[in-house]
Parts: sequence; C-alpha cells; structure tokens
Amino acid sequence: MLLAIDTATQWMSLALHDGRQIDYEATWRTHNNHTVELTPAIRAALKTTGRSIRDLSAIAVAQGPGSFTGLRIGLGVAKGLALAQRVPLVAIPTLDILAAGVPPLGSTLIAVIQVGRGRICAQPFHWARDRWTGAGPAQITDWAQLLERVENETLFAGEIDVAGHALLDATDRPVRIAPGVFALRRAGMLAEVAWDRVEAGETEDPARVTPIYLHQPGVPHP
Repeated sequence: MLLAIDTATQWMSLALHDGRQIDYEATWRTHNNHTVELTPAIRAALKTTGRSIRDLSAIAVAQGPGSFTGLRIGLGVAKGLALAQRVPLVAIPTLDILAAGVPPLGSTLIAVIQVGRGRICAQPFHWARDRWTGAGPAQITDWAQLLERVENETLFAGEIDVAGHALLDATDRPVRIAPGVFALRRAGMLAEVAWDRVEAGETEDPARVTPIYLHQPGVPHP
C-alpha cells in the first residue's frame, strides 16, 4: 500500500494506492494548519480502509515548489515514515502532480499554484507521448506578466484565484481555463505517478530528499 502526501500549498491531499486502484483519497483546503491536520488525517485514512502503518510499502510526497512551511511538514512526515518503516520514498514536483490530472484539452498547458502576496508559481507543459511533459522551469511571477508571454493557444489549470480568473476572462490572448475538476491537485494523481516509479525502481534515499524551493522576488527567504 502506497501512501501519497501533498502539503505543498493550502490545498492538502492524501491518498492510499494498493497497486491497482486508489483505495482512499481526501483533498481539502487548510489555513496553514498543516502541522495540526496531517498526522490525524493519515490515521483517519488508515482507519477508514482497515489498514495500519505496518501495511505501507511505499511513501510518495509532493516535493515543491510550494509553501515553505507546508513542504517542510509534508516532507518531514514522509521521510520519517519511510525511514521508520524501511519502505521506498518517491518525491514528485508539485506542478507535475497537477499536470498529471489534466486531460489533453490542447497541446500547451500552464500549471499554476498560489505562493502568496499576489504572486503565483507557474510552469509550462507540452502534451507528448500521452502525457504532459515539462517545457520549461517553474517560475515565480504574477498573472499580468504570465499572460504577456502567451502567444499560442494555452490551457491554464490549478490554483486560479479571483484576480487570475478576471484577467484570463478579459484577455485577448488565446487562453482557456481547465474545468475545476481537472484543476484540483490530487494526491491520487501523485500516487499513480509514484507507483509507476516504485515499480521501475526509481525511488529516493529519504535522508537525501530535499524540498524544491523557489525564491519569491521581493520576499526575504525564511
């Protein structure tokens, strides 16, 4: 049983994958309560499915970018469980998780998460070989700057706030917004991606996994 943990932003998500299907999944909005909510949520997931911590055979975690605090908490718990249970760990970039849940509604996707202070973290993807593949690095920006770079038809998905929707709706750039069901970043998709990597032997040394942080312009690093 693989446990997937995503605490990268204020959208938290957990999933259990038994190798064939998702056995449990929960996604909810937290208000910077990652520390208080994560461990009880894991216990609830295991209890709901009649499992125990000893049934875990692998751990997957969102690696970042994202909230400094959220990433530290999620990675800390994931690494601790992997070391304590002596099971493989797989760390997946946050925007890869988001992209994995978006259908091919075009050839270009920009995946977005909120990073606070009116800024977003965005990364472009291209559809190739039946999946979204990163077409550039993740970057901290804002909606106006991001839209200036759009030239071809582009699909947007992820944490699009009110300001983002207003600009996307008003722009004359060739943009589309993915339906909300595909915009939600889910630990179920993290589990699917991670399971394939576990099967291929592409796992991490828990002691060496570090979060992916992007420095936010104008904001001091904590």
